[in-house]
Amino acid sequence: MSAVNDTKFNSAVFLLTGIPGQEDIYLWISIPFCLIYVISIVGNSVILFIIKTDPSLHEPMYIFLSMLAVTDLGLSISTIPTILGIYLFKFRRISLNACFAQLFFIHSLSKIESSVLLLMAFDRFVAICNPLRYASILTPPRIAKMGLVVVLRSVALIFPLPFLLKQFRYCRANVLSHSYCLYSEVMKAACSDFTVNSIYGLCVKLLTVGLDSFLIFLSYVMILKTVLSIASHEECLRALNTCVSHLCAVLLFYISDIGLAVTHRFGNSSSHLFQILLGYVYLLVPPMINPIVYSVKSKHLRVRIIRAFVK
Repeated sequence: MSAVNDTKFNSAVFLLTGIPGQEDIYLWISIPFCLIYVISIVGNSVILFIIKTDPSLHEPMYIFLSMLAVTDLGLSISTIPTILGIYLFKFRRISLNACFAQLFFIHSLSKIESSVLLLMAFDRFVAICNPLRYASILTPPRIAKMGLVVVLRSVALIFPLPFLLKQFRYCRANVLSHSYCLYSEVMKAACSDFTVNSIYGLCVKLLTVGLDSFLIFLSYVMILKTVLSIASHEECLRALNTCVSHLCAVLLFYISDIGLAVTHRFGNSSSHLFQILLGYVYLLVPPMINPIVYSVKSKHLRVRIIRAFVK
């Protein structure tokens, strides 16, 4: 009997969902998704190429930007197969193991992105509040250690999730609300008590997104305090201008992340379409917008990109 149950468990599948009621125009809907993926992959790849090949960009701010670009590339690649599979080929089925692997990469990479945004806030804090010690504080070995800690923290917290989910039997509706697998949705499909898993997921969210967003807020409080003490209005604006692109990335990521978590936990059937659209904003828009915003706002980076492609 145990062998039969294990066979049923391993052969079970989930059904992913696109935009309900729009199945007839999925091919047309796939066009903006393809454009988003092309812009995300090309934009972040160009950022990485320019930073790697230009020694003048081997500074802390651009090293952190390259970390963000790598994370955004990973998020895009993690979601491409299932989203385009639905809209181009109407292929909704995904096996349990593939679903667990996808949710691991999506959640770990999103937590890494949150931490990288915190490191970038710390970079702006040091540059504005303690500029004379900027080079001595953010040395290349220290930046490498910070990046390693960010990755290890995120992977260590997310690594147990697939194994916790694999202990369950899935006897409820196997239709997921998104075009990709998320921990909270897969967990709710289990026919066992998942209270412990829900508490663990909430703790992970608080220890990563919650803690990171709080520390970013403190960093900007200190930055604002320092900037307001500057006598020159022009210098004050120049200092704040260096934070604009990072603030755009922070607001876009955290508003969509927190909004999606709230709708998953407290949403009802009437907010289902909003939940789907917010999920796309959360995973697809930041990887596309971040390289555009940083290229436009960073004159140094923009000049290097133009020189590389326009002779």
